[in-house]
Amino acid sequence: MCRVLAYLGEPILLEDLLYKPDSSFVNQMHQAALLNRLNLAGSELLAWDARSESPELPFIYRSTQLAIYDRNLRALARKVKATSLLAHLRGVAYDTRAIIGEQNLHPFLFECSRLALAHNGQLARFNDMKWELVPFMKPEILKQIHGTTDSEWIYALLLSQLEDPCADLGALDIGRALRATLRILRDVRSKMQIDTFSPVNLFLCDGNDLVAACFTFDQDNFVPNSVTFHAPDEQSLRIWYTTGHDYAFHDGEWKMREASGPATSCIVASEPLTRDRHTWASVPLGHMVYLRRTGVGAPAVEITPIDLG
Repeated sequence: MCRVLAYLGEPILLEDLLYKPDSSFVNQMHQAALLNRLNLAGSELLAWDARSESPELPFIYRSTQLAIYDRNLRALARKVKATSLLAHLRGVAYDTRAIIGEQNLHPFLFECSRLALAHNGQLARFNDMKWELVPFMKPEILKQIHGTTDSEWIYALLLSQLEDPCADLGALDIGRALRATLRILRDVRSKMQIDTFSPVNLFLCDGNDLVAACFTFDQDNFVPNSVTFHAPDEQSLRIWYTTGHDYAFHDGEWKMREASGPATSCIVASEPLTRDRHTWASVPLGHMVYLRRTGVGAPAVEITPIDLG
């Protein structure tokens, strides 16, 4: 399973998220604490800066090079600050059939849309079911799929559930489209009699709002194969978050500094950035976390069950 990192809050140096903590995002490429897998198939990040010339447009960096050896990324991380971030380390099956290329890197951001998506997980029998998804997708969105991943199809399916995929969406609009997407996937899986374990943790961000779903289809029906022999631990299927004022090295450890009033920053990730997880909380399976900026710019955090009806 891939690793995902999302941030919304005070301006932060990318290096403080990507490199400096003891279980930093880049380190999770080869030393993920909660999942004993390597994530070597490339990385991408989208970073928004509310103070920039065009705050609705993210800075985008992608590379199939291993992030730990990427001098360009390290140099940029030392200089760039962001008020919102969505980053992804891609992990694929150890198989010669896996396709590694820029077209398969997350987060996905289609033309004209302001909403980006990163996925942590894998849909069982995706190649069998993807054509059943076409009737639920808008043609102008479907034609923008260029890669081979289930993740990009999920993104296109989600955008198709929005009345206007190019609009400046609110967190509740994003949440409704996310639920509709999971409902369609559930129904197609049922129609095709697919009941195999399939984690679908989704992270969506447009620079102002962030919505993440912690969700797994048929969690108890894991089928071992030649690549993965053991079902992931339940903790590794969760989404983790921490809130406060600013994330930095405080009192001898990397953590969010407690805010005197409402929290002004939040990190949501597939796993904490530190081995010590006492300052982090987890989103239960089958729940969604909403982050949206309030009138004073602070992110309001809300966790709700995912009811597919």
